[in-house]
Amino acid sequence: MSPFLVSTGVVALAEIGDKTQLLSLVLAARFKKPVPIILGILVATLVNHGFAGAVGEWLSTAISPAVMKWAIVASFLGMAIWILIPDKLDEEESTTRRKFGVFATTVFTFFIAEMGDKTQIATVMLAARYQDFFGVVAGTTLGMMLANVPAVFLGHKFAGRLPTRAVHAVAAVIFAVLAIVTLMQ
Repeated sequence: MSPFLVSTGVVALAEIGDKTQLLSLVLAARFKKPVPIILGILVATLVNHGFAGAVGEWLSTAISPAVMKWAIVASFLGMAIWILIPDKLDEEESTTRRKFGVFATTVFTFFIAEMGDKTQIATVMLAARYQDFFGVVAGTTLGMMLANVPAVFLGHKFAGRLPTRAVHAVAAVIFAVLAIVTLMQ
């Protein structure tokens, strides 16, 4: 399957109930301006996942293929477990300043919230695994947008209607399958 499609699916599922999705809900409820929030999410995600994709590509050349294979398998299995742990939005990440405007506030808070997050680490792993920077970054960005744009438009009603645990279980299975496929290659 293509790196773009795998990256899109994995991140879209991993993002359900994630702290950045919760941040989307908070920003939508606070500012009630969906377009600058969505554009801010897009910019923050492109920059963050661009860096993560570059790190993943670099790791794939800096580490021997045998070590890289085991590191990717371990990372995918770690992600399968980590994704089952519910995320909470830190209070400091939801605190925003009106003086920066909706777009800038969204870019800043989203970029910071995504640092070290599951989807950023997944982007590093997927870029290392597939060695397709553009396919992975485009896919993870689309996955992020697929999960967060509805949250912006539908606000708090959206979060309560998704079977978050079931979605996380499916995402965990996908990461486990990716680990097995990587191990068998």
